[in-house]
Amino acid sequence: MQLTPVQVFERYVDAWNRHDASGIVAAFADGGTYTDPASSGPLTGAALGTYAESLWNYFPDLSFEIVSLTHNDQGLVSAEWLLKGTNTGPMQGLPPTGRRVNLAGADFARIGGEKIVSLQGYFDTGAIPRALGMDVIVQPTSIGPFGFGTSVRASNGSTALPGAFSITNFFARDAEEVDLIHESGRKIAMEMLSMPGFISMVSVVVGDCLMTITAWETREAMAPLMKQGEHRSMVGRYFKSEFGRGGMTGVWVPGRLNARRVRCPGCNAMTPVEAPQQNCQCGAVLPDPLAYW
Repeated sequence: MQLTPVQVFERYVDAWNRHDASGIVAAFADGGTYTDPASSGPLTGAALGTYAESLWNYFPDLSFEIVSLTHNDQGLVSAEWLLKGTNTGPMQGLPPTGRRVNLAGADFARIGGEKIVSLQGYFDTGAIPRALGMDVIVQPTSIGPFGFGTSVRASNGSTALPGAFSITNFFARDAEEVDLIHESGRKIAMEMLSMPGFISMVSVVVGDCLMTITAWETREAMAPLMKQGEHRSMVGRYFKSEFGRGGMTGVWVPGRLNARRVRCPGCNAMTPVEAPQQNCQCGAVLPDPLAYW
């Protein structure tokens, strides 16, 4: 007996819940397409299976609960669903959060000959990041001479006086290289956090430009970066033309660092401070000095 359009769709959902990538692909007709807000365009064949596997890597317990299911005489199935899962796998280079997500969405599938001819999914792309404790920022790519992007700061809590800054600036050839360099930068940051003399770093990504500025207690403290670890590996790959269309690196020594200041809790004056338990002229004990960088 021929399967109904609803049964075809239910078989497809069952493959998702079994984490059966080949079963998902087999549910589609030859050349059948899958599209959702996160798929970067229509997927077909093995690409769809790979996409599903990436979601299972992020959420190993991922499952779909069908909330409502309807169909018409033209083979169009409309389904409202709830995705459930726990983020216990690395996601886009970030460590697992352990948080639970519940994402509502809807699918509209065109069925023909017991196969899915096309499926269009809809859901809020910001719902999962928000559920995982991430910021969702909406901003332009550029306005006139101003480019917009993202940034991150890593610090070990040091309030030491910086004696040198290292600056690295790369221009990637495509979006894939941006992700590659960004992922490597996270690994390098983790290595630097345990290095003596490291103070803090700020990394910025704007379009195809990736810049990192790192503060050190001395110029000599950054020497281990060139001898071992992810940084040495990436430098070698950069000069072998494995990534990037250009860039620069440099070490900068401060010409002048003005005194750090904190707000006095006693008289409210912005007061220079360089040592813990230092007193203001009014006699109040000042807060500890903040980090230079």
